[in-house]
Amino acid sequence: MDSKSKIYIAGHTGMVGSAITRRLRENGFTNIIGRTMEELDLTSQHAVADFFQTEKPEYVVLAAAKVGGIMANDTYRAQFIYENLMIEANIIHQAYLHGVKKLLFLGSSCIYPKNAPQPMKEEYLLTGELEQTNEPYAIAKIAGIKLCESYFRQYGCNFISVMPTNLFGPNDNYNLETSHVLPAIIRKMHLAHCLETSDWDAIRDDLGKRPIEGINKLSPEEHILLALKKYGIGIEPGNSSGNAGTSGIPHVQLSLWGSGRVFREFLHVDDMAAACVTVLETLEVADLVNRQSSIVNRKSSIVTAFLNIGTGEDQTIAEIATLVKEVVGFSGEILWDKTRPDGTLKKLLDVSLIRSLGWSPSYSLKEGISKVYHQYVKNQK
Repeated sequence: MDSKSKIYIAGHTGMVGSAITRRLRENGFTNIIGRTMEELDLTSQHAVADFFQTEKPEYVVLAAAKVGGIMANDTYRAQFIYENLMIEANIIHQAYLHGVKKLLFLGSSCIYPKNAPQPMKEEYLLTGELEQTNEPYAIAKIAGIKLCESYFRQYGCNFISVMPTNLFGPNDNYNLETSHVLPAIIRKMHLAHCLETSDWDAIRDDLGKRPIEGINKLSPEEHILLALKKYGIGIEPGNSSGNAGTSGIPHVQLSLWGSGRVFREFLHVDDMAAACVTVLETLEVADLVNRQSSIVNRKSSIVTAFLNIGTGEDQTIAEIATLVKEVVGFSGEILWDKTRPDGTLKKLLDVSLIRSLGWSPSYSLKEGISKVYHQYVKNQK
């Protein structure tokens, strides 16, 4: 890649796309283009074709996707599979038609079977049943992988897929209805801490930035308390904001989804971006296939051309919530709502392939959470 190569980042305003954009600029790339959803409808075949005809990008990063947590995935199943399939098919096909030198497709660790051996190796794809709560999204991402593989096998296209683990970082989604687990915990913990310290200015700042079901910074205090309670943030029964107990601090309880016993692996999005740029700059799809063939000892067959990106370490959601609690300074009680789904028990990625390229994460989980939380608080004001 040349520093002046034209690089199109699909999804450049999202958490993943913006992180990759930042990293590319840090590495000296100057000709990076993007389009917002209002400027370019990626689900429209005609619009995407016109864009590629006009702009003629040399490299493409496909980070655009409809994403969300367990509740969003299970609620908007048709939207998740339709929109993601359309986005992938349109961009990948136009990249082929216009001779793009390399395309990088961003998938998700949810592509693996729910009972896959741990840690999950790339070769475990399509070896078992998917987790039902996010099956439509996972199928769409598997289709994206297979599109890239098929265009390589039939046309020789240099299209590579990477499967990041759970990500967090700047520009994350903190909407309590659609967010992933870690940003949801960070925001809930922040609001709970503000409630226990009676910092109503901070609560109103937060709701001013991200209203909850129409409740914003101008809403009456009692309406705000009801909205927070709906999302598991409330003062312990028998206590009130005016009856704080012997410590002078209201006894606030925070209820989180599930049992807290499932394991998750998390990676700061800036570390993921560094890995993606490493792949873009150093790895060709044919080399990746050869590496995978050697590892799984199937030299005579084509191996799916993708690789995992993660830390290779995981913790329970309860342990992760405790880390967030320490960073935020919340002193109240964490409860677990076991009527809510947990999702897959364990989703730890095998990261041997990406490590073999010389990449490794720079943030520990607690360091990453601390950095993200301080950015979150700063951005509320």
